[in-house]
Amino acid sequence: MVKQNHLFMYILIIGVFGILTTEMGIVGILPQIAGHFQVSVSQAGLLVSLFALAVSIAGPTMPLLFSGINRKKVMLLVLGIFVVCNIVSLFAPTFTVALIARIIPGFFHPIYCSLALTAAASSVSKEEAPKAISKVMLGVTAGMVLGVPITNFIANETSIEMAMVFFAVVNALAFIATWLFIPSMPVTEKLSYGAQLSVLKKPITWLAIAAVVLIGSAGASVSSYIAEYLEAITHITGKMLSLTLFIYGLASLLGNLIGGRLLSKNPLRTVVSYPIVLGFFYLLSFVTGTSTVPMVVTILFWGSLFAISNLINQYWVSSAAPEAPDFSNGLFLSCSNLGITIGTAVGGLFLSGMGTRYIVLGGILFLAFSLLAILIRMYMYRPTKQHSR
Repeated sequence: MVKQNHLFMYILIIGVFGILTTEMGIVGILPQIAGHFQVSVSQAGLLVSLFALAVSIAGPTMPLLFSGINRKKVMLLVLGIFVVCNIVSLFAPTFTVALIARIIPGFFHPIYCSLALTAAASSVSKEEAPKAISKVMLGVTAGMVLGVPITNFIANETSIEMAMVFFAVVNALAFIATWLFIPSMPVTEKLSYGAQLSVLKKPITWLAIAAVVLIGSAGASVSSYIAEYLEAITHITGKMLSLTLFIYGLASLLGNLIGGRLLSKNPLRTVVSYPIVLGFFYLLSFVTGTSTVPMVVTILFWGSLFAISNLINQYWVSSAAPEAPDFSNGLFLSCSNLGITIGTAVGGLFLSGMGTRYIVLGGILFLAFSLLAILIRMYMYRPTKQHSR
């Protein structure tokens, strides 16, 4: 039984890694894609922005629509769509076809990720759920932070077509493993759409949404410009920059494991301390930012905390609406993407208006508001009233 559970977790990790690599890996080859289709890099950027927009729109709706269907069948459907669309992208004759082949999977992205999180949590005891979720998040983080350099390496060493083949192969492996090794997962307690949507009537849900958007914005306002920060402020360039970003990625993977353990032991303390700890390391960058070695150490904490934020956000939303797990996980995905959009925009304003060094101020501002939203929820909904929320 334990071996089966481990295999189940590994398959979920591969699945979310394939989906997140498909989403983020394209960032590393935008110039090559622009040249291949003879469009500008900004036009090629639509492959990223429209995919993210599709995820944001589909986040709260698509998991809800598919919540009553056998979970194995839904996972196979989503992975199959990703495989087919990646193959279409591989042979796309025009940029428009490639764009359509990117947007369609974007709408199905939240379904798989939401189901993977729900299935992981339900496969273990309630106390062990954060650890199980952190393992799935390991695949998410790996796709986000390692998908870009892997795809860039494949495209530079071979071709962008082979990068597309890589996307298709990873998703195909997850499809085959799901088909062969994951048992049927019928939904035994089907919730009506109305029952799931009713969680939006609760103030605690909206307080959770506010905190998640703000925490996501705090991370994105800095992490989106981390390469620019290291080049302009720390003067790290070339291979050293690539190595530092790789260290940042490895620290993110470690952060998943740390975050899962912290949330399992004391979820409330972990959540409330997070904005304070990240804010401290943002402020620390004003001291370490111009020195290479201290800044690399700071980057280790940035990477770990970036990954922990995903776990905290998922927990904060799902614990506010435990009666609708698929819908709440969809909300988490949508709110996280909204936070990335807002944070990136605000970080850009600080960068252009005050200078690269001051992007962390935008992050600190978002963290202060997120802490306020967290404290309000904790005051209004004490643990005695909502069993360890």
